[in-house]
Amino acid sequence: MESKQQIGSARVGAWRRGMARSAIALGVGALALGAQAQETFKVGVVSFLSGQAAESFGIPAVNGAKALVEAFNKGEAPAPYNKTGFGGMKIEAIYVDENGGATKQVQELRNLYDREKVDAVVGYVGSGDCLAVAPVAEEMKKFLILYDCGTPRIFEDGKYSYVFRTASHATMDNVALARYMKARNVKVASYNMINQDYAWGQDSRKDFMLSMAQLYPDAKAGEDLLPKFGAGQYGTEISALMSKRADVTHSSLWGGDLQAFILQSGPRGLFKRSQVVLSAADHVLTNLGDKMPDGAILGARGAYGLLSPKSALNDWWWSVYQKAQNTYPAQAPYRMAQALMGLKLAAEKAMAANGGKKPTSEQLAAALKGMEWDSPGGRIRMTLGDGHQATQETAIGKTRFDAAKKMVVLDDIQRFPAECVNPPPNVKSEDWIKSNFAGAKC
Repeated sequence: MESKQQIGSARVGAWRRGMARSAIALGVGALALGAQAQETFKVGVVSFLSGQAAESFGIPAVNGAKALVEAFNKGEAPAPYNKTGFGGMKIEAIYVDENGGATKQVQELRNLYDREKVDAVVGYVGSGDCLAVAPVAEEMKKFLILYDCGTPRIFEDGKYSYVFRTASHATMDNVALARYMKARNVKVASYNMINQDYAWGQDSRKDFMLSMAQLYPDAKAGEDLLPKFGAGQYGTEISALMSKRADVTHSSLWGGDLQAFILQSGPRGLFKRSQVVLSAADHVLTNLGDKMPDGAILGARGAYGLLSPKSALNDWWWSVYQKAQNTYPAQAPYRMAQALMGLKLAAEKAMAANGGKKPTSEQLAAALKGMEWDSPGGRIRMTLGDGHQATQETAIGKTRFDAAKKMVVLDDIQRFPAECVNPPPNVKSEDWIKSNFAGAKC
């Protein structure tokens, strides 16, 4: 039989154990409250992490996202991007590979919203992917920023409430190429074309032809080649371009396709026989080095990289990216940066109107619609597509390999205001070009 002392000790032990359990419970509750106070903003970031578009485009874009998210979370970005995270909320990024085709991307998008519970998605390079995912995000009533992709069809053929594109579409690129040649009195009696056979290539080809019809009405179109995306081998096409000689050869090839085309056509003398004009080529310059022929006229789909303007924000961005990657940022990281900067300002604007709470998709959309902000590549204005499609300035230059610097540089750069190379609101690109760029301010 237990003594009174033993019974008393047991009761004290039980009391202490109960208090310990209560303390643990209180601790768990406190942690839960702390977790709630430290709410995160989850962003799905989609770009090519594998395949022919990864090396020169997709991976640099993701590297840019990682550098920027880190700077945002540390509160190290310059004003007006200097608030920690998104209005104090830590940013959690989930990275998804865009490789695999449009059907796969639709499923991946659904997974990001339904399974990963992201608050927003920023992504997509391929025009076909953008055309596929935009209606799905709209159907789900989820916030989506298309950070790249070129086809004007997204907002010219469709109307969206939850979908935005924070960069200009491809009409700007091809109008600027034609305007650049005209400003420099480049003789064009004939021109050939090689573009990929999908939305991006088809739209780029059309916009360039329409622009030439206005600025060079007597120029004749020659070879009109449309190899499939990812073809990689261009021997037959190069032979056709060489045999039917033209003053100018136009191309909107990009990524691995563009690299392969330049490496295969350069030694055969195409760049010496014809003035090659490339609408989106800056992103391959670092990889090609001295294999990039001199004298090619090219754009970067905006005032990016070697074509970027001088500003404190651009100096900061260039330094952050170069420190992280040991190379300068080209078009893809710039486009990713302006998308995330726009999202940050929209999120913080929506939070301010929502009592500091995390914004819904509807609130994010209301905040971003028609917004303007400064980016490393210049001012971004959501002026088209009822406030859902951006316009921006761009620049064109000529390639030259600088042996002393051991890199390709761009000479004879000309800048074009957004109003000079983008259609006005509520006018389709094709109609605007056919009207001889009515209302353009150059």
